[in-house]
Amino acid sequence: MSNKENAFTSKDLDVLSLVSDNVRALDPTELDAEASRPVPLSSMRFLVADDSSLMRMALSRSLKNLGFENITTVSNGKEAIAQLRGGSFDLILLDIEMPEMTGLEVLEVMKAMKIVDIPVIVISGGSDSEDAIRCIEMGAEDYLPKSFNPVLLRARVMNALNKKQLRDLDKKRLDTIRRQHEMVTREKELSDNLLLNILPREISGRLKGGEEIIADAHDSVTILFGDLSGFTAMSRTMSAIRLVTVLNGIFSEFDRITHRHGVEKIKTIGDCYMAAAGLTAGHRDHAGALVTVAFEMLQAVTEVNDAYNLDLKMRIGLNSGNAVAGVIGLRKFTYDLWGDAVNIASRMESTGEAGRVHISANTARLLSPAFELEERGLVEVKGAGSMLTYYVKSCPCQPYIGIEDARPEEM
Repeated sequence: MSNKENAFTSKDLDVLSLVSDNVRALDPTELDAEASRPVPLSSMRFLVADDSSLMRMALSRSLKNLGFENITTVSNGKEAIAQLRGGSFDLILLDIEMPEMTGLEVLEVMKAMKIVDIPVIVISGGSDSEDAIRCIEMGAEDYLPKSFNPVLLRARVMNALNKKQLRDLDKKRLDTIRRQHEMVTREKELSDNLLLNILPREISGRLKGGEEIIADAHDSVTILFGDLSGFTAMSRTMSAIRLVTVLNGIFSEFDRITHRHGVEKIKTIGDCYMAAAGLTAGHRDHAGALVTVAFEMLQAVTEVNDAYNLDLKMRIGLNSGNAVAGVIGLRKFTYDLWGDAVNIASRMESTGEAGRVHISANTARLLSPAFELEERGLVEVKGAGSMLTYYVKSCPCQPYIGIEDARPEEM
């Protein structure tokens, strides 16, 4: 048969390039541009393992007539394994009966080496097909008798290469899906973390669950307002970078403190910090928790003063009562609280003294005797009239961790 008759037809080449076309259609942005183009026949690597030099020559000549040029030949199984360790191949033609290491033994070693993506066509000169069946059971792709017909060789090689390219395509698809899944997972984690920086975890979960309106009435919560006394005047003498650095250092530490005690930061307004406790189920001692937070905030301001050579003071006020909490806005939405309890907490801050924790009688009634209180007397509160208020003199707090010792994971 002539070389022309043995060569691949245009129809054969169309089938060989079909997989590459599918790869290109799958996702050209994800898959390598090189992998999207049909693989030239001349670049495909073949390994021919046979102990007969005449058989190696015949197989090599037939493969070259088909358009394959990159052909490596070895005379025994050990050499075949050495070649597989040193490089990759697109197809292996493997003699079953070889000295030193049989074709079946080569397949066993390939399986142990996890080389499962290279198709193997086993070649046998015997009439007993049992060995060939065993080889196929071990992972060989196909079988070819030694007295092969070039047309049969072409059909078997074509079939093996098509299957390999389809498997390669599946692998590329799975890799692309895996990468896309990992990317989606990373983006989801990022968006979840960003959402948790804005909303309480429970509220975030409800929004992701499809709730369109978040509005909750709370019978008993405690609200804290803290204001950096004199910061506005001091900021006039600061550079922009120093002002933001100082304020970020203070409020970041406040974030750590509130997180550590399980209370919710609500928002910052200029140099004012707002937090609340009792918004989640199971947080019964919300007043005690938030007073503890207030004392740690005062200690944090002292440390910031030492670190930046400043003389900042902080007024802190707390009140307890019922309030409505919810999410408002379409863009840059916020989680906020409304009600008289919130307004009175703000008045406790504005009518208090710098460096002290000022609380209403509502909050005082919720504190355990471990908190030492100092009655301040009646205080005129705008919008509420005269109210009995207290200063918290001492708090049964654990030792403050301190800014330098606060660990990032506590955020």
